[in-house]
This record gives sequence, structure tokens and C-alpha cells, in this order.
Amino acid sequence: MTRKIRNFDALCSTPLRKDALTIAEAAYAAIDTGTVLRETLQVSGHTLTAGGKSYDLSKFERVRIIGFGKVSCRASQTMESLLKGHLSDGAAIDVQSGVCEFVDIAAGTHPYPSEGNVVASERIVELSKESKENDLVIVIVSGGGSALLCYPYDECEQGRRLYDDFKGAGANIEELNTVRRHISGVKGGGLAAMLYPATVLALVFSDIAGGKFPDVASGPTYFDETTVADAEAVLDRFGLKGYALNETPKDRSLFARVHNVGVVSNARAMEAMSVAARAAGYRVAGLKTDAYDGAMKLVENMFGKSAPGTAVLCASEPALKVASAGGAGGRCTHTALEALKRVDEHAVFLALASDGCDNSDAAGAIADKLTKQHVRERALSVEDSLSRFDSYPFFKQSGDLLTTGPTGSNVSDLFILLNRPAR
Repeated sequence: MTRKIRNFDALCSTPLRKDALTIAEAAYAAIDTGTVLRETLQVSGHTLTAGGKSYDLSKFERVRIIGFGKVSCRASQTMESLLKGHLSDGAAIDVQSGVCEFVDIAAGTHPYPSEGNVVASERIVELSKESKENDLVIVIVSGGGSALLCYPYDECEQGRRLYDDFKGAGANIEELNTVRRHISGVKGGGLAAMLYPATVLALVFSDIAGGKFPDVASGPTYFDETTVADAEAVLDRFGLKGYALNETPKDRSLFARVHNVGVVSNARAMEAMSVAARAAGYRVAGLKTDAYDGAMKLVENMFGKSAPGTAVLCASEPALKVASAGGAGGRCTHTALEALKRVDEHAVFLALASDGCDNSDAAGAIADKLTKQHVRERALSVEDSLSRFDSYPFFKQSGDLLTTGPTGSNVSDLFILLNRPAR
């Protein structure tokens, strides 16, 4: 398979770096959207089977696809390949555009929702509301969908403000999504209610730490257990005001024809990294995949488990409390910058976004003795860049950014800490 990391060879200047990059490539290969879909779905003649349930496609008047999130373009293309001759139409919104025969793919904005997102979402809502009892609607749900699937327009305005408020407060994604459900007409089961009485097969790609498929894209096809009171409690916790909240659908009969299937999560990436690390001769120490520790705490925990000959692995999304005047970069480059303060000549730390976009055109960064050498040569300041949340320019100048471009996959951030075996 073609490598995802475009500058693999340029970065692969030490045996330790090569090991870390090879482990990262194993994770990318394991979570490839086309691969996991083909493993999840079985198509034989007119029969589609997913999650233990079979559908006779010949009995439906229409088979439609709707999708939202960072895997929806690649997943739609794969579904068209799998369901040739059965699809009627569809619509999806992703961060990148793509070409499909039956599914209209719109490119939207992330992490801030935009008017373009609303326009694309209106098409998805239109398809949903016009679907009938004898239709099968396959819904592709993936990370990034909370910003991309944005309806009605009021949600777009509130969503932009909410993202900034939560970024400044240091709240985690679960807290953010609790509120998102209650400013939306489609999240928290709202889309499922619109689709009723059609038959719905939702294929869910989790970017949430620990899997938690009902939380992905704020749960548009799942019955929502949270209430307006829960959303208010989150807002109160962080002193946030001025949001217009609405209740999510609480009639369980609207979900009777919905079958949600978890396709992939960060657990699969962790398993692939573990196998690759052992194959390279390392003992594996893994951290929980459901933690939301800050970057500093995550680094502290990983280095606390590190010893000669170990690979410490983690798949998570560290929470960052970003100053309003924050610079450029994302969770991964910021975490790599924290790790750079601790890494010694025997270790390498790699942080990368599984979707390939760490709030920039980079997927992440690598930190080791070579990085420190580059920092000295260019007179860069770790502490200054950390304090200004300006990690992207730092690693761009040092030459230690990882680049992949959009991967079409998304299962949270991935972290690798290797400690060279004792000689």
C-alpha cells in the first residue's frame, strides 16, 4: 500500500525515526476507510449485510446515501463500488470534494461551520425528509460531522461561537457535543427523526476517545439520552451564556427502523501500532484510549511509562485551553512541543492526526535529538511557542512536521514514544 506520510523518506534519518514512522504507517493502513468498510459490509447478489443484519436491496424502491464528516467522500466512493446497480442517489459533505456517480459531494468548512455547510446540509435534510417507508437510506457518520452537518442556519451562527468559547474554556469534546445536540435540528437523533419511516443503516466511524459511537458527529442517528438541562449544566460549568437550546427527539418509536453499526475506532489503530511495535522488537506499553488529559499530562504519563526497549502508544485527543490570541497549529504539534522538553538522545516522540489535518496542512510532528539540534541551529524557543500556542511555525522552521494531506480516515490523534533498546 502507498505510504500516507508524504515526507517519510525525508524524516527517516535515524533507525529510531524509521521505527516510529513505520508504526504510524501501520496505524494509517489499519484505519483506511475503504478497507474497514469492505470488512464491515458483505454484499452478495441483492443482499447487503452489516452488523448482523441483512437487507434485500431488490425490495427497496430507492437505496440512498447521505454522509457527513471527514470520511464521507472516501466512504461514498467505496459504497458506490460495493453497491453497483443498486444506488439511486445521495448527498454528502466532507472537508474535501470528490467525484461520485450517484452521490453529490460538497466540500465544507471545519472546525467552524459556515453558510456553505448549511447549504449542503439543507440538501441532506431534503433527501431525509422525502425518504419513504420503502426506501433504504445508508448514513455515513464520521468525525468532523458536528461542524459539517449544520442545520438550521441558527446552528451555524451559534456553532461558531460555541467552538471558540469551548476552546478558550479547555472543555472536552463530549461536553462540547452535549451542547451541540441542543442547538441543532439534526444532531442528537434529529436526523433519524427526519428519516422516519425509511429503513436506516448508519455506518459510524468514531473519532471519539474510547470509541463511543453515539457521540460521533453529536449522534444524529442515535436516541439522545441528554436533555436541555444537561446542556445548560455544561454551559454553566464554564460560565457561558446566550445560547438558545432546544430539546432533542424523545419519541423512541422514531428510531425503530434505525440500525447503527460501529465501523472503526481508535482501538483498531492502537492494535495495529502495537503489532508493528512488537514486530520491530519493542515491548508495548499502551495508555487508555478514552482519556482527555491535557497535552502536558499526556506527555507526562507517556514518559512515565517509558523505559529502554519500550514503545508507549496512545490514541486520544488531549484537551487544550487555548488563549484567544493563539497562534497556528493543533493538538498534535502542541503535544510534540511538550514532549520535546523531555525527550533525550535515546527516544523519539511522534504525534499525528489520523485525518491528516492537525488544524493546519500538517498531520503532526516528530520530536527527538535531531529536532533539538534543528532548534539550536535556528535559535527557536520551545517555551515561547508553547505559551503562544504557536507550534506549527516552530516545527515548520525546524523541519520536523509530518505531512499526509487529508487521509479520508479519522479515529482521533495518535501518539508514539519509542525508547531505544539498551545496547
